[in-house]
Amino acid sequence: MKYRRVRVQGGCYFFTVALADRKSDLLVANIVALRAAVKTVKASHPFTIDAMVVLPDHIHALWTLPQGDDDYSMRWMLIKRHFSMSLPKTENIKMTRLRKRERGIWQRRFWEHTIRDERDFYNHIEYIHHNPVKHGYVSNAQDWPYSSIHKFA
Repeated sequence: MKYRRVRVQGGCYFFTVALADRKSDLLVANIVALRAAVKTVKASHPFTIDAMVVLPDHIHALWTLPQGDDDYSMRWMLIKRHFSMSLPKTENIKMTRLRKRERGIWQRRFWEHTIRDERDFYNHIEYIHHNPVKHGYVSNAQDWPYSSIHKFA
């Protein structure tokens, strides 16, 4: 199945990327590996992280791609791959994933939204930074250590 995604070269996008096991804390438990995966992909396929938060089981991110580039899917695929390859194979893997030589770490797809204007941009930054409060991890957004809110404060 081919998903339709809006692609704007040099565009700005909001993403939600989630683990297959939504009860897992794999992302924060392995934050060093996740940061390394992002850094590796950024080095070979540049993009700007405008805002980002890592929660135990999902990530929200706001990215701006370089002019002439709209391939955010490839970047997420590579980030997922690098992160997964850094972890021991301890997860349960369904037969459908085994046949496709996939691990059972990530949800196959991700959610994306193309940012339309400045107001949309700032609304998504606010959403990203307050997500740990929404999920009850902290009562003050600045208290969440895995957030870009610290560069805004």
